[in-house]
Amino acid sequence: MSEFGVGERDFLLDGRPVRLLSGALHYFRVHEEQWGHRLAMLRAMGLNCVETYVPWNLHQPAPGRHRDVAAVGRFLDAARAAGLWAIVRPGPYICAEWENGGLPAWLTAQPGGRVRTRDERYMRHVRAWFGRLLPEIVSRQADRGGPVVLVQVENEYGSYGSDAGYLAELAALLRAEGVTVPLFTSDGPEDHMLTGGSVPGVLATANFGSRARESFAVLRRHRPEGPLMCMEFWCGWFDHWSGTPAVRDPGEAAEALREILECGASVNLYMAHGGTSFGGWAGANRGGELHEGELQPDVTSYDYDAPVDEYGRPTEKFRRFREVLARHQEGPLPELPPEPARLASPTEVSLAEWAPMGAVLAVLGGEETTRPQAPTFEELGITRGLVRYEVDVPGPREPYPLSVRGLRDLAVVYVDGVRAGVLTEAEPRLKEPVAGPARVELWVESLGRVNYGPLLGEAKGITGGVLHERQYLHGVRARGLDLDAFEDGVSAVPFTAPPSAGAPGLYRGTATVLGAAGDARLELPGLTRGFVWVNGFCLGRYWSVGPQRSLYVPGPVLREGENEVWVLELEGAEGDGAVPTPVPRLLPV
Repeated sequence: MSEFGVGERDFLLDGRPVRLLSGALHYFRVHEEQWGHRLAMLRAMGLNCVETYVPWNLHQPAPGRHRDVAAVGRFLDAARAAGLWAIVRPGPYICAEWENGGLPAWLTAQPGGRVRTRDERYMRHVRAWFGRLLPEIVSRQADRGGPVVLVQVENEYGSYGSDAGYLAELAALLRAEGVTVPLFTSDGPEDHMLTGGSVPGVLATANFGSRARESFAVLRRHRPEGPLMCMEFWCGWFDHWSGTPAVRDPGEAAEALREILECGASVNLYMAHGGTSFGGWAGANRGGELHEGELQPDVTSYDYDAPVDEYGRPTEKFRRFREVLARHQEGPLPELPPEPARLASPTEVSLAEWAPMGAVLAVLGGEETTRPQAPTFEELGITRGLVRYEVDVPGPREPYPLSVRGLRDLAVVYVDGVRAGVLTEAEPRLKEPVAGPARVELWVESLGRVNYGPLLGEAKGITGGVLHERQYLHGVRARGLDLDAFEDGVSAVPFTAPPSAGAPGLYRGTATVLGAAGDARLELPGLTRGFVWVNGFCLGRYWSVGPQRSLYVPGPVLREGENEVWVLELEGAEGDGAVPTPVPRLLPV
């Protein structure tokens, strides 16, 4: 018997009490052809439910334009076919270490609007989005023969705000759109988070990684009755570029899971299988106790040190969790599904063609605009990618420091066509002063919009201005290059032979797969930072700073024979020009 109550702690499904043993798996971080395998891995671990977020910005890239919202329904159908219940967390904000916490950049950029509040300018867009999304969920609820048993109201709102009326309005909206299964909220097990994020009459759940009894005791002070659930059991963690990989001891994590189950609670493993932030959709965090410090961009891999790793393989943590979960099952657990196919042998990528960044921008970029001050990414309609800013230093004048105020996030700077340095938010001034007259180019890249904390929705690009000494330089020419521009291919880009060194620009080449195609990882020695596409599929960002050293290539993306590879190198190799042309390699996982 649990000290947290008996009977009311479980969920009522099909007329009987059920403990939900769930695992987070984001459909948008797994190639669709691999959903079935990953869901089968969850079943084999001993889970009876899968949980997913829904990223608004992925499915609505612009007002009035939607992209494959039906993928949500297809994933829920796949969960049902795998014999799993489903928990859906539709947001509108999701965090998830995802660009802008799932909120569209065009929405957070609207002047005067206040996201995650009852602000009517914001709620008008939420209502329209839910009107498009929720039919995919409503028609697949458990009381209609589908897998959906729970739907979340917002996400960890107590970590952000205290607009109780906003949460109540969202809950009412979900009900009005046809959600009949139980609603819930999830927050950290702290008084201010639970009071800020809970809704009267809506199930409250807690998120934590250890000390289950203490956490549930706090939750029970706020909600003495009702099902007891840890909605996010943090069995691993995510990584930042330039950071140290996050690893949690499998035995210690299994003991923490055991404690949750001993409390009689339901649980959702976050993450059961993390997958990959394909397409450059990885978000960023801010350091410091209040999440207002230095930018910490998230790596492309969302492996999360999860029990099922990024490649879909069981880990030692999987085996430990399976042992714990098996004790809470009736009958034996399902066997593990067959392993996915792997690349048969290492394959070199021949990058035979190259185009400079200016040529790529001329073909795939947006319209150039000239303004007194530098426009932000949002003003140019850029979600993920970069912007080239050009500005003239008048002359004659003596050398003065050149700096960027409000740089987000990184700029490669050229003065009269010669590379002059790389600027960051923390180091926004060139090391060498600039004399006039001169032409300055700043190729500014977003490293991911903040997905958590009070700086959610902050603008990208040059948000202040370009300064020469203390004087603003006006008449800024700007042109953006969005990653979405690559969706239609690069055939119109004027390619030539690559330079002798790993110069910035777009490389195009081929990888000839001999034998069976399958899961692989791509190594990019000699390259610094950029993005990669294989057969038109964007694998995400690579960066030599680590800790991630290769990019995951899902087997369904590759084919036997010739595969086209594009590499957009944004910074280029430093040195005296003696660096050879990079030779990426596809390797078996």
